[in-house]
Amino acid sequence: MKATDYLATFLQSKGITHVFELSGGMITHILDSIHDIKTISIISMHHEQGAAFAADGYGRVKNLPGVALATSGPGATNLLTGIGSCYFDSVPAIFITGQVNQHELKGDKKIRQLGFQETDIVSMATPITKKCFLVTDASELPNILEEAFTLSMEGRPGPVLIDIPMNVQRTDIKVVPINYEVNLKPLTNKILIFDELFDIINASKRPLILAGRGILCSNSKMLFNEFIKLCEIPVVTSLLALDAINYDNPLRVGFIGSYGNRWANLTFGNCDCLIVLGSRLDIRQTGAETKAFGANKRIIHIDIEEGEINNRITNCFSININLTTFLENAIQYFSVKKLNINNDWLLQINSLRNKWNDIYEINNISGINPNDFIHKLSHFSKLADGFIIDVGSHQMWAAQSIELKENQFFITSGGMGAMGYALPAAIGACFATGTKPVVVISGDGGIQLNIQELQTIIRNELPIKIIVLNNESLGMIRQFQDSYFNSRHQSTVWGYSAPDFVKIAKAYGINASTVTKTEDIEESLQNLWKESHTPYLLQVMIDPSANAYPKIAFGKPITEMEPFSKPIDMEGT
Repeated sequence: MKATDYLATFLQSKGITHVFELSGGMITHILDSIHDIKTISIISMHHEQGAAFAADGYGRVKNLPGVALATSGPGATNLLTGIGSCYFDSVPAIFITGQVNQHELKGDKKIRQLGFQETDIVSMATPITKKCFLVTDASELPNILEEAFTLSMEGRPGPVLIDIPMNVQRTDIKVVPINYEVNLKPLTNKILIFDELFDIINASKRPLILAGRGILCSNSKMLFNEFIKLCEIPVVTSLLALDAINYDNPLRVGFIGSYGNRWANLTFGNCDCLIVLGSRLDIRQTGAETKAFGANKRIIHIDIEEGEINNRITNCFSININLTTFLENAIQYFSVKKLNINNDWLLQINSLRNKWNDIYEINNISGINPNDFIHKLSHFSKLADGFIIDVGSHQMWAAQSIELKENQFFITSGGMGAMGYALPAAIGACFATGTKPVVVISGDGGIQLNIQELQTIIRNELPIKIIVLNNESLGMIRQFQDSYFNSRHQSTVWGYSAPDFVKIAKAYGINASTVTKTEDIEESLQNLWKESHTPYLLQVMIDPSANAYPKIAFGKPITEMEPFSKPIDMEGT
């Protein structure tokens, strides 16, 4: 069997339904082989970064590796941002790059390049993948594909890269069946661990769970919700785990972090027992003051990656385990031995929520309140399978105010924080749902980075509803400049501009409109969903002075947030 024919049948056998690519000479054999089997749809994007982000979106929704293909040289290097996004956010993905013929590789020669577009993508991608493979012998391909697929899914998920020279792609190989098994780390000393956990939690007066993306990428959402219902412990979520718990769940507190809901951050900072499930406790969650954050509380940190535990926040009671295994055992244990949770704690949390309504965090702006808009968008978007959010102020407004119903997903670029993510990621996510409607929320800055993928949406007739919160600036960085550079808005307002996105959408053949007034929001959202299975773009004009509030006052504890508290150090945005 020709090597690329084997590759195509392998992907088919693993349940991959779509691959994303931008064609180039070094992947023509692969594309031809995938086309021939007919069961995998080839989705042609307009930039390799778009293909990488589409694979990322597919992987997050499908919980199978997203697959993106690119040719050698610029095609391969254009994948790198998307590869990094998958790596930092624990998304299973397989990136396959074509490479020049082996006789065109420079090897150890003291030259920069031998073959046209020859580029050592393996060396470049190694730091942001679980593993990279250069296929030097076609007979190794079955082994490599099986290892790559398994590796992308097992443990903490992530991307792998396979670089295949042209001459290897067209070589005939003998197929030998190979099987790899995923071995979940067992939970040793089960009774001892849970007895100690029980004692720590039961002795606390203000216990809290921090839900991280580990719950989602381990496919443990149902187990998690069963666990919290059993234990009745309130839950805050990280940015990447907003969809771990429904908006209307009485145990849901809110979103924590640099721009978290004020009541959620106050709860987070003042709890006396914190149970961390699959979250990194990074600086945008805890603030820079780690000693203040860890003071007066016991922290139980459960994570599959040992290096994430007792990293920034130390003295944690650590359990290095797959969350599926932990939750299955926890449910069994706590079904028998019941916790005694203080009801006054939930009343305190609800009092804070009532006091710090997210809609009223932004004052002194004209026109549409972005947090209010997100709530209304949620109410009108019950047909959406999920929301894909770009990076910027709109990302924080969405995280603060989105109302997710059961089985709706919320995905965004967290660790990489890549502007331009949402539009192509929505394409992958939409295909992963079986082309059900999804909603993109982007800003005027972010959407311009991959705006060419509007053509991919219209060509494939995808029901993607696109919201552009247009504040006519790069608002998050502009807010940063207000704090630290005396409102010198270089490159965010000065030297920056955006087009009329309605005109651009219509040029691509996508229906579109603009809303500028609060009283017109509901009519605009009705138009957005009038035809649920067609794409639509709604441009929402936001006051350029609107800030993303609340925001951690950097250098101070997590409970102290702008605009009422001022930062004492300079931070990243």
